Amino acid sequence: MIKLAIVSPCYNEEEVLEHSAKRLTELFGQLAEQQKITADSFVLFVNDGSKDSTWELIERLHAENKYVKGLNLARNVGHQQAIMAGMMTAKEWADAVITIDADLQDDLQAIPKMLDDFEQGYEIVYGVKVQRKADPLMKRLSAQAFYRLQEKMGVESVYNHADFRLMSKRALDLLSNYGERNLYLRGLIPTIGLPSTTVDDVISEREAGTSKYTLAKMLGLALDGITSFSVKPIYGIIYMGVFFFLIGFCIGIYVVHALIAGTAVPGWSSLILSIWLVGGFVLISIGVVGVYIGKIYKEVKRRPLYSIKDLLD
Repeated sequence: MIKLAIVSPCYNEEEVLEHSAKRLTELFGQLAEQQKITADSFVLFVNDGSKDSTWELIERLHAENKYVKGLNLARNVGHQQAIMAGMMTAKEWADAVITIDADLQDDLQAIPKMLDDFEQGYEIVYGVKVQRKADPLMKRLSAQAFYRLQEKMGVESVYNHADFRLMSKRALDLLSNYGERNLYLRGLIPTIGLPSTTVDDVISEREAGTSKYTLAKMLGLALDGITSFSVKPIYGIIYMGVFFFLIGFCIGIYVVHALIAGTAVPGWSSLILSIWLVGGFVLISIGVVGVYIGKIYKEVKRRPLYSIKDLLD
């Protein structure tokens, strides 16, 4: 049997956490009865610096529920770092770790299939969203556009996969060797290279509360995903620079011809337009290069990804 750990990052999830713990407890009971997991399997709730009573609720659930453990981070470090903290903690106690958001919108019925795949030798099992009607239309469209953009940029990732996945202890040990500060687990984990497969993930409505993943956070994650795994934006700017140069060369030929033919009309419109156009392009170019330099700046400082304040085991 497998000793299973489910890691669930929490940020201001007091409204949904108790219900989620109940559903996970029921699942653990069923899996234990089926002898798929050991009786000492557990769920590890990771409190990512919540401002509400999430941690106090985790402490109470830990005292009442044998399956519940808690990890309290010293401050809010972000979704990806919270997942990493939970996985690195849980891997010392379990044979396999499944990560799932605290709202449990991912399909719990996919977990038994993940365990079956793990027993068949797969060390990483990705939950792939095959139906996400519960998500708002704009979120669905933006997510699909981002996955396609990642593919065009050469980022190695699993299409329509977020952070619902199973990883073996060996896969997590290998992941712990990655020293990146700019975490994008959806692109990082596929580079490990161990045998992997997918299961279908049907997204359901939240039972309570609202999503804490704002548009700004999603855009930030998308930016991390592209700039951490692809240099194609820099090459794109180089190609645009060549294109602008060719346009400028053609305009230069036209100007020389106009001067020779005596048809040149004095004016400032084209000059001002060119200044704004080229100036905007230069600023965009500097910004993109600056993003990469900023990431190098974060990497070389080697600051810890997270700090643990309390651990309930």
